[in-house]
Amino acid sequence: MKNIYTCPMHPEIEQDHPGKCPKCGGMELVPKDEISQYSVSHSSENKTTSWKRYMPLIVIISLILLTSLTISLKDFQISALISNFMIGFFLVFSGFKLMDLKGFAEGYSTYDLLAKKWFGYGYIYPFIELFFGLGMILLANVNWLLWTELFVMTFSGLGVALKIAKKEKFQCACLGTFLKVPLTKVTLIEDFGMAGLALLMLII
Repeated sequence: MKNIYTCPMHPEIEQDHPGKCPKCGGMELVPKDEISQYSVSHSSENKTTSWKRYMPLIVIISLILLTSLTISLKDFQISALISNFMIGFFLVFSGFKLMDLKGFAEGYSTYDLLAKKWFGYGYIYPFIELFFGLGMILLANVNWLLWTELFVMTFSGLGVALKIAKKEKFQCACLGTFLKVPLTKVTLIEDFGMAGLALLMLII
């Protein structure tokens, strides 16, 4: 009996051979049996408490914040604290995406407005975040860099917001594929939150 392959995000797509989903353009098709096993696993996972499911993300953000506070202690300035946090955030989150660049690009193409049109953007985006992090170290919060961050992060958040508004299922990829954390609304906070911090840096 042949395996039936389907898309994790679009289960209505079925074919008798592996390939890419024709609907989202990037997601690899997987055996239908694996999707069923994932559904059972995901269902039991939902019974666990929310804080346990989000624990990897809580630890990562807490460490970035703690490091930022420690660096800023000697000569405390709110702008320095925000800048250090953004540097840590961009570097760490880009790192998780780069661990599985192909997997991130596939997930990102299902909801980002540009990546849905041009799949290659999913391969570029982690390097954009890496550039933001390194750029804030080298260029000391130059205005054009902050405006670029504001634009890119707001644009990235729009795709997530539209998916949530339409109540569509999608695989958020802000931490890449390395950590299995329910990141739908968290990704929205991540994108608009970083855009908000860039705007705050421009104001203060």
